[in-house]
Amino acid sequence: MDREAKISKLFSGYMKWPSYIAILFIGLSVLIFIVDTVAGLIMLFISVIFLAALALFYTNYKQYIDMAIVSYAVNFHEKQSELNLELDIPYAILNEEAAVVWSNRKFDEIFNTNRQAYRKLTRVFGEIDLRQVSQKNEFCIKYDKRSYRLVLKTAKVEDRILYSLYLYDETELGNIRDLLLASTLVSGYIYIDNYEEVMQSVEEVRSSLLLALIDRKIKQYFADEGIVHKLEKDKYFFVTNHAYLMKLKESRFEILEEAKEISIGNTMSITLSIGIGEGAETFGESSDYASMAIEMALARGGDQVVIKNKEDLLYYGGKSQSVEKTTRVKARVKAKALSELILSKKKIIIMGHKVMDIDCLGSALGVWCIANELKRTAHIVSTQVNTAVKNVLDKFVPPAYPEDLFIDAKKAEKIIDADTLLIVVDVNRPSITEAPELLTLTDNIVVLDHHRQGSESIRNAKLSYIESYASSACEMVAEILQYVEDGIKLKPDEADAMYAGIVVDTQNFNNQTGVRTFEAAAFLKRNGADTTRVRKLFRENVNDYIAKAEATHNVTIYEEHYAISYCPAEGLERPTVVCAQVANDLLNIIGIKASIVFTKVGNTVYISARSIDEANVQFMMEKIGGGGHRAIAGAQLKDMDIDTAIDRVKRLITDMISKGEL
Repeated sequence: MDREAKISKLFSGYMKWPSYIAILFIGLSVLIFIVDTVAGLIMLFISVIFLAALALFYTNYKQYIDMAIVSYAVNFHEKQSELNLELDIPYAILNEEAAVVWSNRKFDEIFNTNRQAYRKLTRVFGEIDLRQVSQKNEFCIKYDKRSYRLVLKTAKVEDRILYSLYLYDETELGNIRDLLLASTLVSGYIYIDNYEEVMQSVEEVRSSLLLALIDRKIKQYFADEGIVHKLEKDKYFFVTNHAYLMKLKESRFEILEEAKEISIGNTMSITLSIGIGEGAETFGESSDYASMAIEMALARGGDQVVIKNKEDLLYYGGKSQSVEKTTRVKARVKAKALSELILSKKKIIIMGHKVMDIDCLGSALGVWCIANELKRTAHIVSTQVNTAVKNVLDKFVPPAYPEDLFIDAKKAEKIIDADTLLIVVDVNRPSITEAPELLTLTDNIVVLDHHRQGSESIRNAKLSYIESYASSACEMVAEILQYVEDGIKLKPDEADAMYAGIVVDTQNFNNQTGVRTFEAAAFLKRNGADTTRVRKLFRENVNDYIAKAEATHNVTIYEEHYAISYCPAEGLERPTVVCAQVANDLLNIIGIKASIVFTKVGNTVYISARSIDEANVQFMMEKIGGGGHRAIAGAQLKDMDIDTAIDRVKRLITDMISKGEL
């Protein structure tokens, strides 16, 4: 409307300019008359003649001018309408009810099969809300197997609202985009989770054949759409395109199950971990994504696929129901193998990690019950225990239990011989076992643990059952107990110790719990475990509460999401336990992704790291020589003061954030 008023004003001025010239002539005549009378009269006469001619022109030709203007306007409107009708872009005008009140031929061609339907736009594009046009005026729609970008613009005519609609056909552009995306390369890693165990479970003459079958299965899986390169004996790197990755997603990565079916006499199924980098802008970034993904797959226990893209992580396999069923079968097989190994030896030595905690003690007692049920003499190596388990230890004394149920490392060295089976529980790293020297004195070793196996592990075990999905070693042993011997019965104190191990490691069933966890707890309850007695085992004294309060007061927030604190150890019987409790409590702060609490005992700084689901503290602690689970981890730094340890962890957090690892 403003534009039309401006044009009208310009045209009116154009038509009146001769009148302005006539007035100028009269003014000049007056000036000339003052100078020269004759010349002034002549100029005045000319001006009068000009005015008379101008008046005659306006009187006789006004109607012709109006007719010319109207004719031009009509022709212009017709041409404009014709151009709009012939416009190559589908165009229409809508009213407030989304009904089409006018459309060009291109728009009609698109909807010519059902002309009445499109008159009400919502019948065709129901997802478009005209009330939201001011916030969003572009929509991606599909109609008759074509893809369009629909653009709406608002126009106000007097007191009515109209909408102009444009359709841009982007079908070919979408096809090109899809083709480009489909041909984009993605990279990934494949790890054989249990390579050593599988190879040990098959005859040596067949091991090369088994390895060849594994290689063949992996390479055939990517044969048509990618390439695979073997990095190490149990590690592969592959490159494929995005189109094939979509097919793998649709099939839920069936290679996970196909690998388990490979068997030439091996008693243990093969499991794979796959990490894939997707949606990266460069090949280097894709490889980084793949590295993060494989780390996450291993941290979650393996036997799964993790896909890392810019936004999030996608999981396939892992904790699905099918994996849980397989795990139960594996537990039954492991229980049978463990029974046979115990029966094949006369003496059993059970060993956990240094400074035995309640989970370690409970699982060791559970294994002792298995050996006792199978009529074998068993001993638990216990040189130093966590002060929190002393109350539990006091229950396992004569006459109800053998006097030599618990022995020190030196006595274990004297007992161990070729007819002794060494069972390691709640640990798979040789350096942090209660007595690492015992591992070199026998080849008859069994490992039962719920921590992920790393580069340092007990390699020469006859039986290795490392289940990262388990919440605790007590959960694993409780499950094994149900398959070892029918009708096995625990005493209440034994059930209490194992139940306490599950409670502590799951933070009262709040962390790392699954169906198996509650089934194990139910089994222990049936065997006499009492929640009240277990709760009393962990009551704290006033010094612990004061230390926890001070540690909470000392907390600082680093990099916005990481709570870091120091817990004083002076006057505490169990500073490391209090340290862990503080770390658990700090997770209740809004916005905290992980908590890291430090305490110093002697010349060693102990670190407790906790998270809920947003940070992998296990990965963090592994970088400084520690380990644990994704949500529960720790580390020990010797010959270091608290400030230096805190600075080191802060630098680590910053570095991991910069690399996208946190």
